[in-house]
Amino acid sequence: MALKTGLHEYCWGCIYRMKNTEQVKRILMSALGVIICGISVGMFKHASLGVDPFQSLMSGLDAVIPIRFGTLYVIVNLLLLTFALIFDKHKIGLATLINLFLLGYIAEFSQGICQTLFPEIGIAGRFVLLMIAIVIMCLASAFYFTADLGVSTYDAVSLIWSEKQSRIRFQYCRIICDLICVCAGALLCKIGGINIFGEINIGTIITAFFMGPLIAFFNEKIARPILYGKDVQ
Repeated sequence: MALKTGLHEYCWGCIYRMKNTEQVKRILMSALGVIICGISVGMFKHASLGVDPFQSLMSGLDAVIPIRFGTLYVIVNLLLLTFALIFDKHKIGLATLINLFLLGYIAEFSQGICQTLFPEIGIAGRFVLLMIAIVIMCLASAFYFTADLGVSTYDAVSLIWSEKQSRIRFQYCRIICDLICVCAGALLCKIGGINIFGEINIGTIITAFFMGPLIAFFNEKIARPILYGKDVQ
């Protein structure tokens, strides 16, 4: 009886340690994903060949609102966070908060480093920087999504919209949200007197068409094996 009880406790202890280890991995992957994503956003901005739709909106706001980009990013995401908390608080998790308070400042720091290292960069160098930024953003997204500790406040908007009604599927809700961001970003950039095509350009188009497949590739080859083990399918 004592042996059976001891074996039972040992098995539960192993399960607990496995779950605890997995949770630690999820937290680390979320944090690493946000950090890498922030670095890639800074690289996108320095390459000046277009950013993703949400960042195009943020660039437009940055052009007309005279505060630090990192602080502006937090304010906008707090507004989106309020929306998510009102309509579906289950979309919010630890990763959401890490994204909210860190990504904007990391992007700002990353852009400053790029400007210091590459003050004069030609079109070929900008294109290389853009390609690197896209790849590492997709890697970061794979870590972030696989960790499954909440979504970004921007992702939450289209997810909640698609789940609260049945007429418009998620992918179309996301396209509409992205188009609104791009159009608003372009208008704000023009008002702020900055180069629209530096924010909405080939990089914006590439991310729209190739981020999904690249994220899926990194998810299968890197993120899931790190979280669940090398033999996961």
